[in-house]
Amino acid sequence: VQLQASGGGLVPAGGSLRLSCAASGRTSSQNNMGWFRQAPGKERDFVAVIRWSGGRTYYADFVKGRFTISRDNAKNTVYLQMNSLKAEDTAVYYCAYDSPPLSILSARTGESSYDYWGQGTLVTVSS
Repeated sequence: VQLQASGGGLVPAGGSLRLSCAASGRTSSQNNMGWFRQAPGKERDFVAVIRWSGGRTYYADFVKGRFTISRDNAKNTVYLQMNSLKAEDTAVYYCAYDSPPLSILSARTGESSYDYWGQGTLVTVSS
């Protein structure tokens, strides 16, 4: 599985940005796609996850109500719509594909649940 993340950039506080992650290779509708982020000098944190089949989602508490994860099965692409951005959202955002698949999304918040990672896309929010 190969993942290509895009859509990062510089945005003012309060603004919006949409990230994309295109998946290719041997993907399965039973798997889940997650977004993580890593701020400078900090560990990588879970942001959100979506199940390819059915589209169920699960979010980290700090993004609930501001970020929305979605997918386009026809394009094999997952999106992260980020609204009301804050300076503390500045980070490199990574998409990831889990293996093996698990239907309990709340159990998919750790990095070790994901075997495939995109290259990361930088989001900078200016205050």
